[in-house]
Order: sequence, then structure tokens, then C-alpha cells
Amino acid sequence: MKTSKIVRTIAVAGALLLAGAAAAQGATRNWLTTVAPTDAGYAIGNPAAKVKLTEYVSYTCPHCAAFTREGEGPLELAYIDSGKVQLEIRHMLRDPVDLTAAMLAHCGPPARFLQIHKGFMIGQDKWIGPMLSAGRAQSQRWTQPGAAGRRAIATDFHFYDLMETRGISRAQADKCLADDAMAKKLAAASDKDWKLPGVVGTPTFALNGVILAGTATWSTLQPQIAARL
Repeated sequence: MKTSKIVRTIAVAGALLLAGAAAAQGATRNWLTTVAPTDAGYAIGNPAAKVKLTEYVSYTCPHCAAFTREGEGPLELAYIDSGKVQLEIRHMLRDPVDLTAAMLAHCGPPARFLQIHKGFMIGQDKWIGPMLSAGRAQSQRWTQPGAAGRRAIATDFHFYDLMETRGISRAQADKCLADDAMAKKLAAASDKDWKLPGVVGTPTFALNGVILAGTATWSTLQPQIAARL
């Protein structure tokens, strides 16, 4: 065999080995650690996924919390982690408590977002009590302008404690709550999303940009994801 032919053979073999290694890496990659900011939310998973799922969510919405408890695990395991689906979470703000939680969910590096987000959702029944029993004076504390109101909410709803369990100190959380530019950004995006045709409440879901009617639970969402794969 001539030297040039041997070199070509070795090169082809090397390329095949590299391609196989890349494919194996892609097959075993944990896409849940691939988190990228969007205009006012976060996208989790494979950017090249065939299905793009958008979740419009409110932290004070009990149906949103129920979906997280029921569907987040199967969604992550069967669809996001496998690279089949990319999930974008977008914040639908209904009140100052929603805004405060959303700002704290954006506190820290993007890779920490999903952990904080699920902390708010799964633990909602533990922290939402003050919202259901607040008197006038307490409610007025929450509607103070700017960071003062958000700090009052974080105190009364024990958000600082939740954030500390996710590696965010009170000083770091206060810095995030003082970010008026972020507050305006989240509010503007929420206002725009509330005006989308078909968005009438939370949670609302869209697949590849199409809002899904009558879909607020994992049992109604899962078949529609599967049908698009």
C-alpha cells in the first residue's frame, strides 16, 4: 500500500472514531445543565431539539405548582434530558409577590435557575400563607415602590431562607431585588405575553410557538409533546 493511501486510510479511520465519540457524548449529555437566558426567561435543554416547549408560569398560581409537582419530573427525564425537547420558562406576573419571586429566580448564574424555580413552585404551599391571610398593613408593605416592597415580600414569605438553601446569600438576594432594570424587563415581557392570543391564564403552554388550548396539566400536555416527536 502506498504511503499516501495509508495516510488517507488513517485519516478516515480517525474521523470515524471522532464522529462516534461525539455521537456518544451527545447521547449521554445532561441537557438539563444547558440553560440560556432568553429575553425575560430561561431556555433549558438542547437548542437543536425538535420540539420547543414554552411554559407561561406564575409563582403564585396553585395550578402552576400542581403542574410542577406532577409533570416536571417526567418532562425532564423523558424529554429534556434526552435532548428531544427544549423548555423555555416565561414569567407571568400577577402581583408584586410574583415579581419578587421571578427576580430571585434570576439571581445567580443561569445554571442555578431551574433549581430556584422548582424551589418556589414545589414549596409554594409552604410559603404562600401570608398572601392568603395578610391584613391591610402587611399588604401595604408589599406595595412599597421599588426594592423596599420586594425586600418586605422576601422577608414575610421567607424567600431569603429559600434562597440560602440554593446558595444565594441575603446580601446577594438584596442586590438582585434592587435591580430595577430587571424588574422593568420582566414586567414588560409579562405584559406582552398576557396579550398573546390564547393566553387566558396560568399555566399556559405552547409547542413550537403554537399556544395549546385546554392544556394545563401533564396528562393533557404529554400526549401533545409525544405527537410532535
